[in-house]
Amino acid sequence: MTARKLLFICSQNKLRSPTAEAIFSDTPGIEVDSAGLNHDAIVRLSPEQLAWADLILVMESTHRNRLARHHGASLKGKRVAVLNIPDNYDYMDEELVRILKMKCARYLP
Repeated sequence: MTARKLLFICSQNKLRSPTAEAIFSDTPGIEVDSAGLNHDAIVRLSPEQLAWADLILVMESTHRNRLARHHGASLKGKRVAVLNIPDNYDYMDEELVRILKMKCARYLP
C-alpha cells in the first residue's frame, strides 16, 4: 500500500505546520511535508508540494481562502481540510501537539 501524503500549511512555516510535520513524520502509512503561504515563510509553498499531496491540511480558514485564491488551478481534485488551530502556540508546544494529534486522528491510517 502506498503511503498517504499529507501537506500541512500555515502562514510562516515556523510554528504550527512544522510542528505537525515533526510529530507525524514517523507515523506508519503516511508521508508528511509542510509549508507556509507568506512570501517570507521558512519553506514557501510550491506547486510541486501541492501536486505531491493527497490531502492538504491548513491551520485556519483564511489559509484555505488564500490557497484557493493563489493556487486554485493546482487544487483540482485535492481535498483541503481546515484544522481550526489559531496562531497561539510555540513550536512543539505541548498543547499544540495535543490539539494536532486530536484533530488529525481522522486523517491518519
